[in-house]
Amino acid sequence: MFDRVERMLVVWCPDWPVTAAAAAARLTPHQPVAVVAANRVVACSAPARVEGVRRGMRRRDAQGRCPELVVFPDDPVRDARLFEPVAAAVEEMAVGVEIIRPGVVAVPARGPAGYFGGEDRAAERLIDQVADRTGAECEIGVADGLFAAVLAARRGLLVPPGTSREFLAPLSVRELHRPAEGHYRSDLVDLLRRLGLRTLGAFAQVPEKDVSARFGADAVQAHRLARGEQERPPSRRRPPPDLVVAEELDPPVERVDAAAFVARTLAEKLHAGLAVHGLACTRLGIHAMTANGEERLRVWRCAEPLTPGGIADRVRWQLDGWLTGTTGRPSAGIVRLRLEPVEVVEGHALQLDLWRGEGRAEADERAGRAMVHVQGLLGPDAVVTPVLGGGRDPGEAARLVPWGDEQSPRRDPEAPWPGRLPAPSPATVLAKPLPAKVFDEHGRVIDISARHELTGKPSQVSVDGGRPRRVHAWAGPWATDARWWINPCRRARLQVLLEEEDTQTALLLVLSEERWTVEGIYD
Repeated sequence: MFDRVERMLVVWCPDWPVTAAAAAARLTPHQPVAVVAANRVVACSAPARVEGVRRGMRRRDAQGRCPELVVFPDDPVRDARLFEPVAAAVEEMAVGVEIIRPGVVAVPARGPAGYFGGEDRAAERLIDQVADRTGAECEIGVADGLFAAVLAARRGLLVPPGTSREFLAPLSVRELHRPAEGHYRSDLVDLLRRLGLRTLGAFAQVPEKDVSARFGADAVQAHRLARGEQERPPSRRRPPPDLVVAEELDPPVERVDAAAFVARTLAEKLHAGLAVHGLACTRLGIHAMTANGEERLRVWRCAEPLTPGGIADRVRWQLDGWLTGTTGRPSAGIVRLRLEPVEVVEGHALQLDLWRGEGRAEADERAGRAMVHVQGLLGPDAVVTPVLGGGRDPGEAARLVPWGDEQSPRRDPEAPWPGRLPAPSPATVLAKPLPAKVFDEHGRVIDISARHELTGKPSQVSVDGGRPRRVHAWAGPWATDARWWINPCRRARLQVLLEEEDTQTALLLVLSEERWTVEGIYD
């Protein structure tokens, strides 16, 4: 069949950033290790997990749970350099090796399965091969399609042909957020869970036309993955031969920094050539030739179109692995470097901003690096992002999350939330509420009755001991009995518009424990 999904074999090295960092530092296997980015744990070793360390945990919390924890910074160059021997070991036994990211390599399953007499025997041979050549532990997964094969590798499974959809059905939709091909979908996953679609099977049952109309192109790709199909239809365009870019290096290059400089120029040239044809590269071939005639070729796969920075990064990682690796290191400098777009897609299919030299994608990438740099200087809480959520109070409806953390609401914002303050919400929610007093027309302090009714009509309001100001208009009260089993006191909210000469101020007042406070200010 033309639409048949290719059967893939994936080699997965668990916790590869930790393995690479520990190997570079020559640590013993029993030491607890964690790799940290933006003060968050992005990977940890098995001994660290035994002590309670988990991905996403703050660095100080992880060190508090495990004082012996050895912490390393996230370093993609290090990970790629040390992963090259693993890719080379797999390549000795299978053709068509593609690096998904450092720690994950994929090959078409048909070749090794036919040569070794079955997928199970091929998996056993590859595990032994990687262990003998590099000493690294790995898991093998085989399934129809790359996405299912990566998930199968994490579980050490060989999924029978034609059953990938059944294998994927009971798995959580959170698997769509995990980067099988380096593609994160946290917003989509959060939305699906709020809609009650918590498994890949439930998401797959939604008609594709409804997914396209409601969620957009990226969700359609995720929907295809949930159904066990390819992320994009197989009718991908072959790139024109004139898009291959190459550079002759004279004198030969033996240093990674010099080769990376050339790679940056080639990356921009390749990207510009693709842009002219309205294409984007999703599989990149990197070819190098040395002065002694040695050739090195490696293919990198990416779910999203590669930007010039993404192309240059992968070339730099690959050259670092070749030029500084302990095995398979070339005997002479590189005299020719060639980049080939092995597979391309229509530019508008995934990301229009790629075609603007100063587009949003590049700007977002630079901004992200700047945010992480600021966090490194001032701490993780120095850069925050507002995240909307559920709750009855304005302070609960939005929270500030450190940059780089998962931006998912703690509470469902679409839930009914009886007693919730009606719109609009105050523009400013005070971290420390200000004391206030509400008076009626006779100067008496207003309270709230057992039936949640005001004991008088608001006439004046005094804030933080200041002189009373006249109330021009008011609304409420809105009573709430949230957590009455913890705090049984009466609590109500009141909106007032204060007037003085030519100015007006709108406040959100809260009565709790027979005291009025200002908790919010409206613009």
